[in-house]
Amino acid sequence: MKPDTQQYFTNRPKSKSNAKLFLIHWHGRDFSFYTDHGVFSKGDLDWGTKVLLQALPHHFSGKMLDLGCGWGPVGLMMKAMNPNAHITMSDINERAVSLARRNAKENRLEADILLSDGMENLKGLFDLIAFNPPIRAGKTAVYHLFHEASKQLAKEGSIFIVIRKQQGAASAQKYLGTLFESVQTVAKEAGYHVFQCEGCLDGTV
Repeated sequence: MKPDTQQYFTNRPKSKSNAKLFLIHWHGRDFSFYTDHGVFSKGDLDWGTKVLLQALPHHFSGKMLDLGCGWGPVGLMMKAMNPNAHITMSDINERAVSLARRNAKENRLEADILLSDGMENLKGLFDLIAFNPPIRAGKTAVYHLFHEASKQLAKEGSIFIVIRKQQGAASAQKYLGTLFESVQTVAKEAGYHVFQCEGCLDGTV
């Protein structure tokens, strides 16, 4: 499913709200999610997010950040599969944050869901960061987010990033190599690559 015609990484979408509920069956569990105009992948789980979810650890109990969470599938599904994990979810888009909070209640899941421009309102370090970056925001903005996220990754933590080959996966992997000791391709499907990055190189953690 393509993003809404209005850029989904804006703070306040101008498109008229029309939230609709749809169902996802994932790893033996049924989820109910509301999506809306002005958010990424309205009405469906996009391929990149599916590939990212498959690549994430199946067993996790630390602190996780779903960066740019949209309407919340990654963070909430990870919480459902790993009830002892502490999940933080963030997005710059007010409508997306509202939907993510609504979806947490809909699926009876607990998470800290925050409005944040990148890492601006996020405190502390995370053991796991999952990120499907807003490619349409441009390389400069996306690479800035990579750098900022690297500074809030715990020493033994991992950041998982999904990028489509046609949208610059190779160049992104090269840049990530300047931020992390290890950048491994852990999944490839439908043109999407998932990179697992570990060991921040800038000495902040």
